Amino acid sequence: MPSLKDILVDEARRKSLAAECMSLIEREVDAKGGLGGVAVKTGFKAVRGIKPGFVEKVVYDLLPEFADAIEPLAAEARGQGKDVPTFFAANAPRVADALLAITDKKAERSSNGVVKSAYGKLRGMAKSNVESAIPGLAKLVASYTA
Repeated sequence: MPSLKDILVDEARRKSLAAECMSLIEREVDAKGGLGGVAVKTGFKAVRGIKPGFVEKVVYDLLPEFADAIEPLAAEARGQGKDVPTFFAANAPRVADALLAITDKKAERSSNGVVKSAYGKLRGMAKSNVESAIPGLAKLVASYTA
């Protein structure tokens, strides 16, 4: 069974995975409701407005780091004889922490004020938002590594 990092070596598969991740992100943002949802949607729109394709490029560029972060969790699932989607759903806080460690570092290094501001405003609610996306992410990982 190939690792997610191995899959990303193939440019066509990496582009495909990035596009599917963007679709997942867009669905998650669209599904947010209430005041928190307004904040998420506003922040996402602000970051997307930086320049066309900005978010897509960030997702594409971060895929190898995300793969490194979640591969040990996927390996743990397989080692326990569990499928990745079930294991990730049961361990959503751990998966979210692994992914947010990457985005925290990226935001910290960013020289773009809009990105830093939007990320800073949304970071407090980020973990719960990422956790809600874990089932969809796990299905993507499983589909690419099966």
